[in-house]
Amino acid sequence: MKVHILDDYFDTLRGLPSFAALAGHDLTVWTDKPATEAELAERLRDADVLILFRDRTEITESLVSRLPNLKLVAMRSAYPHVDVEALTRAGVLFCSNMHAGSPSTAAAELTFLLILAAARRLPEQVASIRAGHWQAGVGRSLSGRTLGLYGYGRLGKAVAGYARAFGMNVVWWASEEGRARAAADGETVATSRDAFFAEPDVISIHKRLNAATRGEITADDLAAMRADAIFVNTSRAGLVAPGALVAALDAGRPGLAAVDVFDTEPVTDPDDPVVSHPRVLPTPHIGFVTEDELDTQFADIYAIVTAYADGAPVHVINPEARAS
Repeated sequence: MKVHILDDYFDTLRGLPSFAALAGHDLTVWTDKPATEAELAERLRDADVLILFRDRTEITESLVSRLPNLKLVAMRSAYPHVDVEALTRAGVLFCSNMHAGSPSTAAAELTFLLILAAARRLPEQVASIRAGHWQAGVGRSLSGRTLGLYGYGRLGKAVAGYARAFGMNVVWWASEEGRARAAADGETVATSRDAFFAEPDVISIHKRLNAATRGEITADDLAAMRADAIFVNTSRAGLVAPGALVAALDAGRPGLAAVDVFDTEPVTDPDDPVVSHPRVLPTPHIGFVTEDELDTQFADIYAIVTAYADGAPVHVINPEARAS
């Protein structure tokens, strides 16, 4: 089959052990992103299979309509960027391994790295010594402080484990169902949404972005945070209401933010209002970008392609496509 892998910006996948699983297929790995959908469609016009690199490319109805040979789209994890109905109408199978019970260790590690770096003012300290100065202010220890985790899921639970290893207290807020599960597990749930945002030293959000969760963290939520609190987002920028984070930082609550996700990616403008904000520690969506994590994720995706080639598709999201 003609298999196209999209958006491998650093040409990493060919060097990972899992890549051998695609031996025997006609492979094309794209390391850049075309400027227009028309250019993308031209690249992919002969593709039988598309392998998606997370949500770096949106799969729209108009794109699908330009790919007459397409039979399978394969990926891992949540898929708000994929028009599943368009794929189904076109008779294209969509398969995604949702990896239940296995959080992204890399994303959890980065989350806690950002918490540590923000608390100790690490970027300022590095800049100070490189500029020929010595210490740049005073950081804060994490032991004894409180981490608020928004969203009771597998990734948040992994971050909670790291926090407790550093001596932090953990408090949760989530959907009604998520709060019930947390309480049943013996976790501490905030007495109210207002208390959740007002009391912790650090708040980190861990929810999937979909129509129901888009913009659910409001300007009022952020304004309720303490002036010395840290807000961390390694999930999706769209969970926060548009413009609310910059406005909140400008108003002084929260005091700092550490973010790995942005409204439009990739961000290449150094004057972007989030990237350039003096109280933001930004990273370029690297939560899942480690060799170990990518090898794990793409081994799962390649298994989808192999199963399809063997006539026994797995992790099928739209089985009705086979009847189209």
